[in-house]
Amino acid sequence: MIDQIRALEELKAAASAAQVRVTAVFDALTRRAQAAAGVKADQLGKGVGAQIGLARRESPNRGTRMLGTARILTREMPHTLHALTLGVINEWRATILVKETACLSLEDRQRIDEQVAGNLAELETLGDNQLIARIKTLSYALDPHSVVNRASKAASERYVSCRPAPDTMTYLTGLLPVAQGVGVFAALTREADRLRAAGDPRTKGQIMADTLVERVTGRAKAEDVRVQVQLVMTDRALLAGSAEPAVLPGYGMVPAQFARDLVRKTGSRTDKAARTWLRRLYTEPSTGQLVGMDSRARLVPEGLARFIAVRDQVCRMPWCGAPIRHFDHIKPFREGGTTSAENIQGLCQACNQAKEAPGWSAAVVTQPAPGSAGAAAATRHTVETITPTGHRYGSTSPPLPGTRPPFPGMSPRLAEIPGLEVDAGHRHGRIRREFQA
Repeated sequence: MIDQIRALEELKAAASAAQVRVTAVFDALTRRAQAAAGVKADQLGKGVGAQIGLARRESPNRGTRMLGTARILTREMPHTLHALTLGVINEWRATILVKETACLSLEDRQRIDEQVAGNLAELETLGDNQLIARIKTLSYALDPHSVVNRASKAASERYVSCRPAPDTMTYLTGLLPVAQGVGVFAALTREADRLRAAGDPRTKGQIMADTLVERVTGRAKAEDVRVQVQLVMTDRALLAGSAEPAVLPGYGMVPAQFARDLVRKTGSRTDKAARTWLRRLYTEPSTGQLVGMDSRARLVPEGLARFIAVRDQVCRMPWCGAPIRHFDHIKPFREGGTTSAENIQGLCQACNQAKEAPGWSAAVVTQPAPGSAGAAAATRHTVETITPTGHRYGSTSPPLPGTRPPFPGMSPRLAEIPGLEVDAGHRHGRIRREFQA
């Protein structure tokens, strides 16, 4: 079985190499076809990365990175591609070789490709960190100026991001220059050590996290931070103690009790600067489809934008999941598309730009999208995107709190009975027999 695991790992690497070659050929043929169709030179290849991502069930942004890797491996790093084909390295280590040599000239990159990837016996023994160290050593010996310039450029790419973590937590990540990052961590550590020595009962990690929040927001206590949070929950969960989960756009589902605690905390009388506003949005109970809004303007009004953001939650392009940045007309406004909830979808910037490439189209459909099932999937807002190759990808808006999907095995007609409540603790076969009786 161990031999089988190794053989399958090598097969995965060989398949990745085959994907690289096919990706590069598809890119070249698409660019040639676009040039023949009169597309401007600076627009050639637009949308190709998004097609690669969709084909691999990845986001268009990741597909674009995969396309760039495929171009470099096939054109500039033959030894790395050969090692990947033989299964000596996996796709990630091939990507490391591409990334770590990005700052070098073509000649130097090919020399490192030959020295590192050309030595298959040594390459097979290198882990990720060892491979990076080997490439950096050779890179600095060949062109120290490019390595220094790359370090200088890296400082301009600093950023802060926020992404969901389990159990209603988030990861707040900062990419900082090394001196600043070490300085921030040292300052938080010193403060935690000081407070712990003074008898603070919190753990060191808790103090560091709270201190970070307090110093960034300027609040006296971390729990006093006031921000606008779009919390989506049913009236039953808010007022009647229902266990239906709520949704925090940009995060996902949160337990009903957590949502009630959040509302109770922000609406407390002790903090008069905090306010809790309720905005009513009505949904179809069996499907979660929001009631539509309409506008004759080309630009999406603020109220409709909020409506779409609640309905779609994240970018609607399949396998993307990035935050919504653009509100896109599914049928273009120039072709008579309306500015309505039915004809608007939330997209990230990269997906919206990819959709504008020649040969792309999209339409609202009433049939279930590929991969979806059931009456609820058929009636929630569904968009079908068609790529220039004719491939079709469906995207159905996620269910909102209060949606009651049909119980597994239950007749769709039975599920449509108003007021029917199904106890999840019972077997659906028993429930069906009782109602049939």
